[in-house]
Amino acid sequence: MNQHDELKNLVLLNGTPLKPTELIDMQPKRPGRWKRWLLGATLLVTVYWALPPQAHAQFGDIFSELFGTIQSDIGSSLKTVNQLTQTTQKLYQTTMWPLAAINQVRGFVSNSISTFRSQMNQLFHTSYSSATLAAPQQFESILHSRLSTQIPSLQTSFTATFGAIPPANAASPQDRVMMDIDDSLGQENLKTTLIADQAQDSILQTADQMENQVAVSTPGSNPYITAQAQIVNLRCQAYMQKMLAAELRQEAGRIAHDNVLVKRQTSSTAGITSLITGSLTAR
Repeated sequence: MNQHDELKNLVLLNGTPLKPTELIDMQPKRPGRWKRWLLGATLLVTVYWALPPQAHAQFGDIFSELFGTIQSDIGSSLKTVNQLTQTTQKLYQTTMWPLAAINQVRGFVSNSISTFRSQMNQLFHTSYSSATLAAPQQFESILHSRLSTQIPSLQTSFTATFGAIPPANAASPQDRVMMDIDDSLGQENLKTTLIADQAQDSILQTADQMENQVAVSTPGSNPYITAQAQIVNLRCQAYMQKMLAAELRQEAGRIAHDNVLVKRQTSSTAGITSLITGSLTAR
């Protein structure tokens, strides 16, 4: 480095040339962080003790007023609120929802479940088989399956058990029509019984769930259980209406069948009367 470069790096301070390194060494050093904290704490203590005693008394009076307000006004209100809460809770536990009565009801429901549920389920699901031949046994097994998925098998087994409709040359057209309508009404009602049995199982399962809920129910949950029971009741009523409709169709078909027999008898009587009248007429 030549002399010209050295002169460029010099800094003038009050007319005296200095190097940058010398200028850095001359900068005042800042005090440490702990020294600043110590200085601030000393200043606060000094100001506090420099205040007159009257100022200390004023600060104490303010805090005393605040604590007095909290203890007297707010404390009294909180005490009143706690008393009202305890009175309301006592009213719920002794009058509205007495704990002894609730436990008594829960025990009654639990005892009823343990005593009657197994017997009721056995009664509803007992299968009575009476057929001895192969085709009737299969038909009876399908009827007791309690599954709507067995409806196609029911139709096939019905034909195998009760026979098919005779061909056209083996019976009169009117007889074949009557056979067909009677078989169709019979199959329709038997299919409805399968659907009703499956629905019955679903309703019984829901009833068991509701009994379990009642056994562990809490105060205030009765409206929800009642609403659920009403819904299940409406569903049960719908299934009953379906069964009644099927029974009415079957009864209407039976009445129509009997009426057809009366009509055929009347026609036969009229034919015989015509033959007798013709034979007795003088020629």
